[in-house]
Amino acid sequence: MRRKSQKPNTYAFIDSQNLNLGTQRMGWKLDWRKFRQYLADEYGVTKAYMFIGYMSENESLYEYMHELGFLVVLKPTVDISGHDKDDPQKLEAPAGDQPKKPEGDKEKPTIKGNVDAELVLYAMKELQHYKQAIIVSGDGDFFSLAEYLEEQGKLAQILTPNWQYSSLLKVFDAKITRLDQLRKQLAYHDRKKK
Repeated sequence: MRRKSQKPNTYAFIDSQNLNLGTQRMGWKLDWRKFRQYLADEYGVTKAYMFIGYMSENESLYEYMHELGFLVVLKPTVDISGHDKDDPQKLEAPAGDQPKKPEGDKEKPTIKGNVDAELVLYAMKELQHYKQAIIVSGDGDFFSLAEYLEEQGKLAQILTPNWQYSSLLKVFDAKITRLDQLRKQLAYHDRKKK
């Protein structure tokens, strides 16, 4: 009886916003269940850290991700859409420089939950526990992390949502997999619509 060759212990560090927006910009939605299975089957990912900006109305999403096998790391978010006149730290553009909005047009809140620092922190904190790491993002802010992991012999792959990834990551082209090229395999299909 032949034994399957074992893949090295691999961790994935996922910038969820970059991944989600990057696939949606290309006109499709990622099936999170298929994606978690792909990480396990293709790369032997034993732990998949999912970094997400926290919003209370998304509690069920976080629970669902956890059920799928993602280790969800939440970061507090900040509403950056409002202008607070009493806060001298927030500067407003002069009235003439602000874009005109149609009457009655309500502004959607702009929520910021940048997870870059947490992703790098976890990748470094967990360094001794994994043999290989996968970074899931096309963001150039992860260049230094990728460079360090490569120097340590621990960078397995960088998965980018599409072809529009940072030029800083081009030096890792041999280790880049574009998820848009796996769309048929990883796309979410709403069976209820049929």
